[in-house]
Parts: sequence; structure tokens; C-alpha cells
Amino acid sequence: MMQWRKLGIVYSPDRSQPWAHSHAMIPTPLLLENGVLRIYCTMCDEQMVGRPGYVDVNPQNPFEILAVSKEPLLDVGLPGTFDENGVLVCSVVAMRSSIFMYYVGFELGTKIRYRMLTGVAVSNDGGQTFKRLKNTPVLDHSDQELYFRGGPFALWQQDRMRLWYVSGSEWTNLKGKTMPMYDLKYQESSDGITWQDEGVLSLAATNTDEYGFGRPWVVCRDADNYQLFYSIRKRSTVAYRLGYAESKDGLQWIRKDDEIGLDVSPGSFDSDAIMYAAVITIGEKTYCFYNGNDFGRDGFAVAELVQ
Repeated sequence: MMQWRKLGIVYSPDRSQPWAHSHAMIPTPLLLENGVLRIYCTMCDEQMVGRPGYVDVNPQNPFEILAVSKEPLLDVGLPGTFDENGVLVCSVVAMRSSIFMYYVGFELGTKIRYRMLTGVAVSNDGGQTFKRLKNTPVLDHSDQELYFRGGPFALWQQDRMRLWYVSGSEWTNLKGKTMPMYDLKYQESSDGITWQDEGVLSLAATNTDEYGFGRPWVVCRDADNYQLFYSIRKRSTVAYRLGYAESKDGLQWIRKDDEIGLDVSPGSFDSDAIMYAAVITIGEKTYCFYNGNDFGRDGFAVAELVQ
């Protein structure tokens, strides 16, 4: 079993910027070429509309904040587009000379509560600024994956973009509230932009208590050693808990949820929920950035692997 030492909240918006009034959702670390550890995340305005920004930290001491983005990296989409009600960054990956940002567009529904589809933006200046490649999703809804094609995690490997994402076409009723149901799917692309209408099932709910997964995070230790960190929604807990799995190819996973070693802490900012784990190793240190209650209402936190 892994053993983590929770270090506390790294960053919470100070409300000095109207677009970053609260939350720091879905922490997404990327080690820059200059040695700075950049944590991309989504912050919310007073209407709870999310836009992505970043927090730069010292990789040897993530509580030493070096810079915080003053403007959002992307604004919401044009009226009527899939991301007009929010942009949630989920994965940032270097591909050749560019950096690709995969994000979820939040689209409100009428007969259903909402849809979540995946868009992509690209940076050609080392991740300082991003521009949408298109105003429509790169993972659009399809007959096979109707409402949810989001929570993407991308890995550029052997001249192909590998993508793990959550997919679903159903809703379930939970204590009088309709909630989305989704599994984890997998696809590959040669350009990171063109994808199929349906992915391969990578991880499915294993019992009637589970009904959804949050943004996956894949770590490739070597050619036949993959780790998967993900969030699990259960009827019994309602809020997310963390899960863990291992694989030899990144396709077929053996679940080892009991080995994650990272759970909620009574009386703390993560007393009810813990989610969106993002694990990165820098030198001899391995960090897990994550969110707590209410999808990162109090900011994002970090834990350090001790065993």
C-alpha cells in the first residue's frame, strides 16, 4: 500500500481577479523546461463559471508560489457553443514543439442537466498562452457516447496521442437528483485532434454502488508498468473518493483501490470528498495534487509519497 503525507492546501484564489473568485479545480501539473512546476487548474467567477489558469511553484517546495496567472488562459466559448458555460482544463501535454491543453466544455441542457464534451487548445510559447484549434469539440457526442466525453488525460507516446477519458449516455436518480453515469474509455490519435466516435472500454463500474469516474491520471513508469489514479463516485458516499489501478499496457487495468492510501480527513477541507489526483515525480520526490470538498472550493492541495 502507498503511504502519503498530506501537506495541505497549496493555493486558493484570493478573489483579487473577478474570473478567479473561488475554487482551483482539477490540478494538472506540468514540469516546464525552465524547471518550474506549473499547476494548471480551473478557477470560478461569482456565477460559478470556470476558466483555466495556472500556479507556478518551486518543485522542491510546492508551497513556494512563484507566479499566478493574471488572466485566464482561455475564456468561455462563443454563445451557443459547447463550452459557453465553462472551460475545465484536464490535461496539458507536450507534443513535438507545442503544448496541447485538453479541456471539458460545460454545456447546460434543457431535458437533461448538462453535457460535457472535450475541446483542445494549443500553445506555441511554452504554455504561457493558448488558442483553441476549433470552436467545436474534438470529442463530440455520438450515438455510442451520447452526453459525456470528458475528463480527458492525454499522453504523447511513440508518435501517437493516447487518451483516457470518461464516457456515458445515461443518468441515474440519486436521492431525488439526476446524476451522470460514465465509464472510462481509451483512444489513440496520430495528431491529437482527430478521434473516433467511440473508444475502447478501459475501466467500468464493478458494482451497483459505483456510477461514475472522475478525470483519470496515468503514470507510465516504464514500457510495461502503468499506474492509473482516478476518482470514484458511489451512491454510498455521494462525493468522490480516490481509486488506483495498474496495467502492463495502459489498456487492461487491475484495480487496487485499497492500495491508494489517500482518503478524506475528518474536520478538514477534504472531510467529505477527495478527487482529481494528479501524480508527478520530480527527482526523488513524488507528489499528488488533488481537490477536496465541493470540487476544490478551498483550492488544491498536495501530498507527498513517503513509501
